[in-house]
Amino acid sequence: MSDTRRRVKVYTLNEDRQWDDRGTGHVSSTFVERLKGISLLVRAESDGSLLLESKISPNTAYQKQQDTLIVWSEADNYDLALSFQEKAGCDEIWEKICQVQGKDPALDITQDPIDESEEDHFEEIPETTHLVELPPCELGRLEEIADLVTSVLSSPIRREKLALALMSEGYIKKLLGLFRVCEDLDNREGLHHLYEIVRGVLFLNKAALFEVMFSDDCIMDVVGCLEYDPALVQPKRHREFLTKTAKFKEVIPITDSELRQKIHQTYRVQYIQDIILPTPSVFEENFLSTLTSFIFFNKVEIVSMLQEDEKFLTEVFAQLTDEATEESKRRELVNFVKEFCAFSQTLQPQNRDAFYKTLANLGILPALEIVMGMDDLQVRAAAIDIFSYLVEFSPSMVREFVMQEPQQTEDDVLLINVVIKQMICDSDPELGGAVQLMGLLRTLIDPENMLASTNKTEKTEFLSFFYKYCMHVLTAPLLANTAHDKNSKDQSEGSAKINPVCPDNFQTAQLLALILELLTFCVEHHTYHIKTYIMNKDLLRRVLVLMNSKHTFLALCALRFMRRIIGLKDEYYNRYIIKGNLFEPVINALLDNGTRYNLLNSAIIELFEFIKVEDIKSLIAHIVDNFYKALESIEYVQTFKGLKGRYEQEKDRQSQKLSRYRRDARSLDEDEELWFNDDEEDEDGEAVERRMDEEFSDSYEKFMEAKKGAANGANSAKSAPIPAASPAVPSNNSSSSSVKTVALPATPVVKTALVGLVDYPDDEDEEEDDEEDESPRKRPRLSS
Repeated sequence: MSDTRRRVKVYTLNEDRQWDDRGTGHVSSTFVERLKGISLLVRAESDGSLLLESKISPNTAYQKQQDTLIVWSEADNYDLALSFQEKAGCDEIWEKICQVQGKDPALDITQDPIDESEEDHFEEIPETTHLVELPPCELGRLEEIADLVTSVLSSPIRREKLALALMSEGYIKKLLGLFRVCEDLDNREGLHHLYEIVRGVLFLNKAALFEVMFSDDCIMDVVGCLEYDPALVQPKRHREFLTKTAKFKEVIPITDSELRQKIHQTYRVQYIQDIILPTPSVFEENFLSTLTSFIFFNKVEIVSMLQEDEKFLTEVFAQLTDEATEESKRRELVNFVKEFCAFSQTLQPQNRDAFYKTLANLGILPALEIVMGMDDLQVRAAAIDIFSYLVEFSPSMVREFVMQEPQQTEDDVLLINVVIKQMICDSDPELGGAVQLMGLLRTLIDPENMLASTNKTEKTEFLSFFYKYCMHVLTAPLLANTAHDKNSKDQSEGSAKINPVCPDNFQTAQLLALILELLTFCVEHHTYHIKTYIMNKDLLRRVLVLMNSKHTFLALCALRFMRRIIGLKDEYYNRYIIKGNLFEPVINALLDNGTRYNLLNSAIIELFEFIKVEDIKSLIAHIVDNFYKALESIEYVQTFKGLKGRYEQEKDRQSQKLSRYRRDARSLDEDEELWFNDDEEDEDGEAVERRMDEEFSDSYEKFMEAKKGAANGANSAKSAPIPAASPAVPSNNSSSSSVKTVALPATPVVKTALVGLVDYPDDEDEEEDDEEDESPRKRPRLSS
């Protein structure tokens, strides 16, 4: 059968009879060797993982609804549905289901409701062939009971029948009564059988059984049975831990008895799943899915009940922010709020939104500001976790709060500055907390999640706030560890300078690497604000001091920062780099690295390769003019020769362009000659210099020289010798792309595109008319 794929959503029916979305993927009908039959497979469209694998059983009733929905049940409490994006896809899969079952695709249900006798026949078969009879609940029959429970786990039908039998006869409580007897008699063999029985009953995966087993009067006996694992020499002491070691702390007294019972039950069931039960094997993965659901829905119920109790939460936050609250009490309150937020992750999105808005209204952010500044490490860690929940939920909510703070408080106690200081002062050698906080800061300053409202732009306002009040706190460790570099110019150039202040401490180097990572993110996303900050603080020079660090990862972070700046191809940055000669520390690092072929070597060469490929002319000219002699010996890559080639090509191009503008004296015609003569009346000509704009600083000097002219009479036409064109002499840093000239006075006889600027300081007889306002000095333009 051909393997056709259609886009579908997979749904399962939960215990509350609500449909849960299990994911979106593509469905196909394929023969699965392991299942020995045609099966429905759904693979996730995101990562290709298997969302559903269901064999098309001949006796399963499939139903088609609303043209795009196929629903069926694989067990009493396991209903499935496929919701198709297209009707055509639904029809195709429906035809294949009907083909396997031998039914007419025109029907909307595969099991014919009219043929009741046949249906009854099929229902009678399991009753007779798979009937489960439970042995009497006696000490002598425990081994038999254990064998029975273990044997049915491989058969879904027999699991169902056993679960029904256990429920109908009140069998669970009888078994737990035997457990108490065996423990009193120290009957180890019986206790080992009871371990197998209780573990097997949990693997039946039935919510109705869990309700009995996890009730207040049964759960501790269930835990007791699970202590006697036959594989252990001595039993575990789980009950002792749950009753004596684990203490239930009520930070604020809970008056609702149902809520208290639900909290106790959830904690104990979570303990059974996480601590007592062994990690399920591949074949047992689905055996405890209902147990997971049981815990999940308990948590949802707890959060909902607490959220509805307004007095309780109000009291929590009142005590949390009260200066009179004892430190130990505050620690318990913070841990409670952390657990509360963790439980909220189980809520549906709309309910989670309401939950966090409730916390915001109660003052969660001002409270965090207080507890984050406490000395207690556990409290600070819990506060960071709470802050992460809030930032992930709504960065805008946090930004809105912090932008209102400068009106009410000093810079040092701003929430973001408190967070930055926690990152900088993290005492963990691996900086686990700092890494977490750095990720949160990046989320807060990421323009991608900033909203633009009708009245204001969040991005502009928040970034202006951040760079005004917070950026100096973030960069303080970086500037402190590179402060000496201001005096580096006084040191002898060319000597390999090993900086004694450059951080050799591993933890400091890790911190600086985190700060550089954040600054690199700013370069990429904040353009204007970070550019102004870098220029004002000469930040790149300070960062490049870290190229001397013995920690290669830190040198690479500094290089990555420069690479991101150059990657913007912004001429403001390029001029800043050239003016500060900021390639020197990078090239020194390359030369100091020698012939070692490592990541630092590759990263530096990639930087120069990028400049070459992108043909960044100003940087190419600077590198070749200043560093080529040091780099020309590197021949294992063609990068530097390529840079030299680009430089020579540009030089040739400029020379060719210049040659098009060069003038010979003989090219001036008579009209131009007359104009020169009129302007030179009774005067000696003097040397004329071409004056160039600063933007074209590498142009040519002294372009044309005028020769002496003699007057022939008062009214006769003056004939001055035509100036001879002297060879243009390129300046040392010539790389301009065009030559600047000036416009001549308006006259119909001007035919040339380029004439030197002529200035006659003694010519006071000229007419002072409008043409004087339009003098060549005042109207520069680019030659065509």
